[in-house]
Amino acid sequence: MRLRRWQNACIDSSLKQYLNGQSHFLVLATPGSGKTLMASVLSNHLLKNDLADLIFCFSPSSIVSMDFAECLQLRSNERFDGLIGSKGRAYTYQHLQYLDGAFWELFEKYRVFVIFDEIHHCAGSTVDNANSWGEHIILNIQNKARFTMALTGTPWRSDTAPIVFASYASPDGEISCDYVYGLYEAILDGVCRVPQIIAVDNNHISVIENNETAVFESFDDLLSNSQIAYQDVIENDDVIKHIITSASKKLDFIRLENSNAAGLIVASSIEQANRISTLVKKWLQEEAVVATYKESDPTAIIQRFRHSESKWIISVGMISEGTNIPRLQVCCYLSNIKTEMYFRQTLGRILRVTDTINQEAILYMPAEPKLLEYAYRVRHDVPVEADVVKFETMQSLLVGDETNSQNKTISLKEPSIDLAGKEIKLNGFIENTDSLFDEDFLSTSYDQVMNIFGRFKQETIGIGIGLGLD
Repeated sequence: MRLRRWQNACIDSSLKQYLNGQSHFLVLATPGSGKTLMASVLSNHLLKNDLADLIFCFSPSSIVSMDFAECLQLRSNERFDGLIGSKGRAYTYQHLQYLDGAFWELFEKYRVFVIFDEIHHCAGSTVDNANSWGEHIILNIQNKARFTMALTGTPWRSDTAPIVFASYASPDGEISCDYVYGLYEAILDGVCRVPQIIAVDNNHISVIENNETAVFESFDDLLSNSQIAYQDVIENDDVIKHIITSASKKLDFIRLENSNAAGLIVASSIEQANRISTLVKKWLQEEAVVATYKESDPTAIIQRFRHSESKWIISVGMISEGTNIPRLQVCCYLSNIKTEMYFRQTLGRILRVTDTINQEAILYMPAEPKLLEYAYRVRHDVPVEADVVKFETMQSLLVGDETNSQNKTISLKEPSIDLAGKEIKLNGFIENTDSLFDEDFLSTSYDQVMNIFGRFKQETIGIGIGLGLD
């Protein structure tokens, strides 16, 4: 596979700094640009030129870890299964706490090159302010590995905590990177697609409280001037129906040229993911694949979807970052996570350019103020004149009876104390929402999602290269 211009330049730059005595190299490259391939080719160069003996890679999820192991093996023609005779292994960050003393001794006996994918998950400039993953890196890898390379597509943490290798962080909290390849450059080079973000809004929202009705002109107006929460919006049947129906029409159009193009629906909870799956079947007469940590083997589910012809996959945090499914071109953002890091990482899932005819990339989302702010910032990263952010009103969608399709409104009964057990009235339909609110810890924040042990079923296997261990 021929390397892209930026990949060659990044490899050359890192090698120059390594040979000049710098052991760490930090790369910011926009999601979808090919960081895995670049790091794998660099790894092969270090091995073949006798600059490193072993390669280890750490990443946030098991499917990304599998992708790294496969790419490392293909580029070097070496094994990366952690067994005797292999040149290393790819792990998840969750594995760090289970690696024993025999593993860490490898850093004393061999020249080890370590790749950290999406390094922003590992917080800490010292052990005192580090999270669990950051602490293991500071204690066992920093200053002990021969070379390290950290990769990120979003160079900040939502909690503003310092990132591991904090000497590379500037005073304002942003990372000072050794190599930068942004979305602007990636679009110019034809590496990433030009994104289109569709913000869905409603211009007549009625909130009913004590038999009194308040009318709001937008989701922004509703969320700013009532007790209604954003969770209510993304749990609303009409909102869900509009977004996935519009997205389905666009996906069907793309599939006229790209027959295996697919769509991703990012849900806010496992319960919502399963419910959306039921609604997709009801409204679109289609089956949707569901991938959450509660499935028996979510990694296998995602792998099968990657190589299938299935149209839709619904996920809660499993396909937000680093996961490579190039045929994804449409995304429905129905997550309650409203951080720019998570938003951009999710958008990155549909930006990877392929060799197919149609290269559209469309993300649908509610017109929530924070998400709109992030969308407009993405617009500033696009180097061409394009309507990156567009608005779509729910009035344009036919909901339920055709005779009842004019002047659609969303009516929400506002609670006087809390939101539990409220009724959401949508165009004459009443739905009890007791079961809609899932306090699943996975939906509370992106960093919690990525740090929870048990989200992936991992098999902890100690590596025994040169030590006679299995």
